[in-house]
Amino acid sequence: MKHDLSENSKHVVDALSVFTVLGTLIEMLPSIAAVFTIVWTSIRIWETETVRGWTGRSKSDAVDE
Repeated sequence: MKHDLSENSKHVVDALSVFTVLGTLIEMLPSIAAVFTIVWTSIRIWETETVRGWTGRSKSDAVDE
């Protein structure tokens, strides 16, 4: 018995696959964005004058200067 899919069926399955991938990525994007936000905020806090004073780092130790 031969079970070949027609071209239309293949296109439908391909479309479902794309929607599945997009749905998965959309669901994951908020989590990824949250991680990047936490990292960025942590870096910004680490570079504040207050935290530099607590850790004994001078302004000349800054990476961007």
